Amino acid sequence: MKKKTNIVFILTDDQGYWSLGSYGNKDIISPNLDKLAENGVRFENFFCVSPVCSPARASIFTGRIPSQHGVHDWLDEHHNDTVEYLKGQDTFVKVLSENGYNCCLSGKWHLGNSAEIQQGFDQWYVHEKGGGPYYNAPMYKDGVLTKEPKYITEATTDYGIEFIEKAAKEDAPFYLSLHYTAPHAPWGEEHHPKELLDLYKDCKFESCPREDYHPWKIRETFEGTEEERLAILRGYFGAITGVDLGVKKVVEKLEELGILEDTLIIFTSDNGMSMGHHGIFGKGNGTSPLNMYESSVKVPTIISHKNHISGGKVLESLYSHYDILPTILEYVGVEYTAPKPLPGKSFCNVLATGEEDLENDVVVFDEYGPVRMIRNREWKYIHRYPFGPHELYNLKDDPDERENLIDKEEYREKLQEMRMRLERWFVKYVNPEIDGAREPVFGAGQKGLAGVWGDGTTIYQRYHSDLIFTCDNLLKERDKNERVNKVN
Repeated sequence: MKKKTNIVFILTDDQGYWSLGSYGNKDIISPNLDKLAENGVRFENFFCVSPVCSPARASIFTGRIPSQHGVHDWLDEHHNDTVEYLKGQDTFVKVLSENGYNCCLSGKWHLGNSAEIQQGFDQWYVHEKGGGPYYNAPMYKDGVLTKEPKYITEATTDYGIEFIEKAAKEDAPFYLSLHYTAPHAPWGEEHHPKELLDLYKDCKFESCPREDYHPWKIRETFEGTEEERLAILRGYFGAITGVDLGVKKVVEKLEELGILEDTLIIFTSDNGMSMGHHGIFGKGNGTSPLNMYESSVKVPTIISHKNHISGGKVLESLYSHYDILPTILEYVGVEYTAPKPLPGKSFCNVLATGEEDLENDVVVFDEYGPVRMIRNREWKYIHRYPFGPHELYNLKDDPDERENLIDKEEYREKLQEMRMRLERWFVKYVNPEIDGAREPVFGAGQKGLAGVWGDGTTIYQRYHSDLIFTCDNLLKERDKNERVNKVN
């Protein structure tokens, strides 16, 4: 019987889609990731499910949106030491493990109880928190907390390679999650090797716009001088190049062991990142209210499998991290039926043929607490519960999202269409007890299980138990109010 395909899943932290050479960035040094794209497929329009780390990661692995899995914000490390946030839920890793895969995680987990091996993993080298210093990082190695003296990017790579060397000798297929903390802050020179920073010593970082601060920005990462801006960007770009060198080591090890052709490689980031874009240094919680700019929600995604996926393809259609679970499981021939409907669809056929139906109306959705987004190829609508402000962009004419058309009468019909589609979709998939639109999510961190309010009842149950509207009821109520307003 033929051995199943091995999988290496590489996940970076806070990496904007704009930050690789293969995506057109002229400043970054990323030859190995660019080569991975040349030998595989690069996704031009791939989206996270939530523009902040913990909910985005939970969605990647469960295939569920935050209002299905209950992780709505980044997890406050002071409150999640013993809570296993995905307990009782299936991840694709758990399914792979149940189907004979040997599974390893090296790097950032940030989904609770990092001390305990969980979700089908057999080996576990995991960051205690969600991030921190790149040297002396607090890491759990198979349950034992240690301080890692190495540069954490290098240590994450090395542990992964050790696993590959052992797993390659076994009959079972393997799955490796390489979860880098890079290029997440901190970016100071004390956190990164001098040889990486020196690569950008004279770089002006023209790929990162210098704009006035966004009026909604809630934090600054520097005082505003050009010198400080350049220092921050050296750290950010140097951290990406560190990951690139790690990817080179992994690919070379797979080639050395003669198993590159047997291994599917997936590279992506948990969420996007603005490094000056729109006057923000941050992601979805870099503003108040929370934002859904392209730089926050789009992520670089590359998939490669030597002699199985044709190289050099650039896919233009829209895909989401909630498509990852069904795609991986179909690709390796593992059957799985979710206990409840999942929003994602496998794109295996596109990987096999490289052909897309660009005439098909593809739509992706994001949520971050009370902020929800619907996007197709030409239009994006952002709705903020309960009172706004809302946004509508024509991305075909305004790809940089400069002109909010929400109040333009000529786009009223388009606004109603997008709003109706958004509301219907979320009504279909949301678990009302952990509905993010009714949770107190402000971007400041989640401190416990979703919905819990002291006595165990949920915020939703306490305030909305008698107000569970279907989507049609919501739309009828809105249309009624609009008619009344016109009369008045």
